[in-house]
Amino acid sequence: MSRTAVTNVRVFDGSGLTEPRTVVIDGATIGDDPAGAREIDGGGGVLLPGLIDAHIHLHGRDSLEQLARHGVTTGLDMATFSADLLASLRNQPGLTDIRSAGVPAIGPGGMHARIPGMPAEAVVTDPGQAKDFVAARVAAGSDYLKIVLEVPGGGGPELPAARALTEAAHEAGLLVVAHATSAGAYTMALDAGVDVLTHAPLGAPITADDVARAGIVAPTLIMMKGVSATAGRPQLYEGAKASVTALYRAGVPVLAGTDANNEPGVPAKVAHGASLHDELELLVDAGLSTVDALRAATVLPAKHFGLGDRGAIQPGLRADLVLVDGDPLADIRATRAITRVWCAGTEVKDPAGR
Repeated sequence: MSRTAVTNVRVFDGSGLTEPRTVVIDGATIGDDPAGAREIDGGGGVLLPGLIDAHIHLHGRDSLEQLARHGVTTGLDMATFSADLLASLRNQPGLTDIRSAGVPAIGPGGMHARIPGMPAEAVVTDPGQAKDFVAARVAAGSDYLKIVLEVPGGGGPELPAARALTEAAHEAGLLVVAHATSAGAYTMALDAGVDVLTHAPLGAPITADDVARAGIVAPTLIMMKGVSATAGRPQLYEGAKASVTALYRAGVPVLAGTDANNEPGVPAKVAHGASLHDELELLVDAGLSTVDALRAATVLPAKHFGLGDRGAIQPGLRADLVLVDGDPLADIRATRAITRVWCAGTEVKDPAGR
């Protein structure tokens, strides 16, 4: 099994940068013995754990290639309808590793019901459907459940169905992620007991009461900014930003997710890979420290989505690594200056920063 020693790198350890050191890539994992390893001089650059995008949508192998080139070594897919497509994209050597919700639970109305290819089985209106829906997701290999919530009466599953879906998912050992793009949808999601809220509301920020009881949030600020621009109302984005500021100040874990997609019929298309760097900058603009922005794309999504084999640079973990030329703790934009990327020990050709 081949080994590579990346020398003279400052490592992001979750709280700061270490002094220059050597990191060993031993096959697919991080090792601790540089003896006999091929050496690569890191040139004093910063070595980050592979970045994790906590909200993507997959469209094919090109999605993985774009993610990997931009240092996103893990993608958390929030809706892919085809089980065959998902199977073809899992465990691809040298490319981004994925997890997926598969088919989401939606209501009979709203934008999601009009997305081309959305299967009829996605529509859940009755609490009595919840157990069968969740069982179907488990059988299909979904890693967590995604529920699309709207304001009450807005076309998504109503609170009784959302609560039943959440309870059934928890009984099956699945984490529950709720799409919520309004303050009212946030309230419904929290009332239903979901684990992760994705998106930040446009317009009115979430209430102080909901900030106090929120668990984990992936605000997808880059998507919300795109939606507000498409609507010709850029001021709506300020509400989303204010919500993130309030959540972060309250100590709520904030994850970096983008809603990267190339889906027909959605309000804004977001590029795979490059958009995560946009998201990091927007999170810092919303008040996160650069350290916490990096944690939002590394250790925190790994922790909260149960990915204990990644998110940090430690012996025994996956060798998902991103080498950048610059100091992202001093300027978060340095994450774009990528010189090398490794996905489970395999180096990615032609990283985007070169």
